[in-house]
Amino acid sequence: MLLCLDTSSPTVTVALHDGADVVAEQASEQAMKHGEQLAPLIEGVMREAGVVRQDLTALGVGVGPGPFTGLRVGLVTARTLAFVLEIPVYAVCSLDVLAVEAASTGAATGDFVVATDARRKEVYLASYDGAGARTSGPVVDKPAALATALPTVGEGAILYPDHFPSRTGPARPSAGWLARCIAEERAELCDPEPMYLRRPDVMDPHSPKRVS
Repeated sequence: MLLCLDTSSPTVTVALHDGADVVAEQASEQAMKHGEQLAPLIEGVMREAGVVRQDLTALGVGVGPGPFTGLRVGLVTARTLAFVLEIPVYAVCSLDVLAVEAASTGAATGDFVVATDARRKEVYLASYDGAGARTSGPVVDKPAALATALPTVGEGAILYPDHFPSRTGPARPSAGWLARCIAEERAELCDPEPMYLRRPDVMDPHSPKRVS
């Protein structure tokens, strides 16, 4: 039983995959409440599927790119559970998950991009072929610098329609599709480390300069 979670967007999404398909999936209703909502959602999908933690055989987690705090909550939770249960943890770029869903559902049939909200009036963007395989990126920049007429999956097209006028497909990553990516080997696996693309908003203060 594969438990997957993604905290790279403003909402949290959790799903269970039994080896054949997704058997339970839930998402948070409130935005920016990752720490408060992740554990209850995990318990919720497990209760819905009628399984306990000892039934889990692997964990999957989206690594972003995304905001520092959200990614940290998801990755720490996944790695801690994997350590306690002594099971492997697999990670996938969250933009790849959106791309696979768009390609699999027919929302995108040719070359397209995925653009998600990076805050600071910027977007994270990666390019994909019609099968949902990444061809370049991800990068982070102002929407005007990354503007394209190609079909655009993700919340970036909702926030900046003038720069991404051909919106299609899902807006935010789904843990169910993350699980399918891992179980069906539909996306490249990576280390369970956060994909920031830039330094976090909160930084440790620099050491004071020595007084001469």
